[in-house]
Amino acid sequence: MLFEGFSTIFSSGAVLYLVVGVTIGIIIGSLPGLTGTMGMTLLLPFTYSLPSDVALGALIGLFAGAIYGGSIAAILLRTPGTPAAGATLLDGYPMAKAGQAGRALATATIASATGGLIGALTLSFLAPLIAKVALKFGAAEYVWLAVYGLTMISFVSGKSLAKGYIGGLIGLLVATIGIDPITGVFRFTFDSMNLMGGISIQAMLIGLFAVAAALNSIEEYDKPQIKQIKIKKVGISLKDGIRILPHVIKSAFIGTFIGAIPGTGTDIAAFLSYGEAKRSSKNSEKFGKGAIEGIAAPEAGNNACVNGALIPMFTLGIPGEAGTAVLLGALMVLGLQPGPLLFRDSPEVIYSVFASTITSNLLIILLGLLGARIFAKILKLPKNMVTAVIFALALTGAFAMRNNVLDLFTAAFAGIIGYFMTKADYPVAPVLLGIILGPTVEQNLSRALLISGGSFSILFTRPISIGFIVIIALTLFSHFRRQRKKKKSRADIIAEEVAAETAHLED
Repeated sequence: MLFEGFSTIFSSGAVLYLVVGVTIGIIIGSLPGLTGTMGMTLLLPFTYSLPSDVALGALIGLFAGAIYGGSIAAILLRTPGTPAAGATLLDGYPMAKAGQAGRALATATIASATGGLIGALTLSFLAPLIAKVALKFGAAEYVWLAVYGLTMISFVSGKSLAKGYIGGLIGLLVATIGIDPITGVFRFTFDSMNLMGGISIQAMLIGLFAVAAALNSIEEYDKPQIKQIKIKKVGISLKDGIRILPHVIKSAFIGTFIGAIPGTGTDIAAFLSYGEAKRSSKNSEKFGKGAIEGIAAPEAGNNACVNGALIPMFTLGIPGEAGTAVLLGALMVLGLQPGPLLFRDSPEVIYSVFASTITSNLLIILLGLLGARIFAKILKLPKNMVTAVIFALALTGAFAMRNNVLDLFTAAFAGIIGYFMTKADYPVAPVLLGIILGPTVEQNLSRALLISGGSFSILFTRPISIGFIVIIALTLFSHFRRQRKKKKSRADIIAEEVAAETAHLED
């Protein structure tokens, strides 16, 4: 059936629409504030006259391209095009700043496509099985999944864990603004209608990274611009490929599984993949300074998540991510009812879509590597021009999400906060993690307590919950043990240097 799907998309001309979809997705994803979900929504009306498999293929291609495209601005401008690219910039931007933009872009491209391919093949062959596992997730399991995500603050906190957790706490507090989804209580709205819906994650993301980076550029306006290293080669070495391969494979499976759990998303998959890569890496101290694994892991995770999110949508009719909610609507508009019967009644459509997901990731490699040299030229633009472009795209993107002036003020205020946090050496990524994962913890904890009649025992009695508790404990233990070893080794080095100096003075 999968081979027949490939035959269909190449014989019907659907592959041309797929190329267009991926190209548009990369462009949209690379523009801060414009997400794949928005792009799919805009493209949807133009697909009504197309055959079902062609229309769905174009939408999925746009979705995958947008998730990858977010890494371009993250690497080159420290401005994540999508929330999922927030983890990529932690190492992507330092690498580009060090004159290795071509290597960073190639790593993101290859990791995105490879992770997406693994996710697409998993989707094609294991969709029903994974959907059965994901269906067992209840409110208690979602709580621990989000708590596990919050433990990743330890891995993105830089030198100071305390500063990292303060940033995470700020993010959690921001996430409480608005109406409580369970009780309907107004929280921190200050009698403003605009704040009742909460703070826009996209606006906060744009402010913390894009606006803060632009403010920092303004401060350094009078300083001489560092001459950019000429990019002679866009690609990675065989040694780099071998180095990132284990992280790409592991992150791809993490992303696929996270995507298969409804209500999560590519941003969670990216940060979990990044945290796991740092935890398991032998060179974890290089993360945040331009580690190639720090680019490969989140890019593989978020693109695999795109395909994982299609699993509950096709098999259960449950959108696993915001983008798949648009796809679910497209399915119904095209006269297709998602669910197990879809595989029996319209297998030709399903497997054509599966073939399109595989092909879209191959196109990401082709289009990404061909366009990387063009993207990298952004580094050669004058600093004042880049700053102006960042400001324009950031504020336009913040407003365009909801056509809400409040989002402009949110982005500006978050930019000021992000600027001062950077100056005080506080990591910004934990704030983003708190904003993203806070609502998941709160809402599902409330649901779990409603189900159990107020008893917290529901969080500790279900097998999957216990599994997550063990994983969280082992992850934190492993991290703190590694940190302790590093401190001990540094102390030993200092002691040896002092002893050597003392002996020299005595001589």
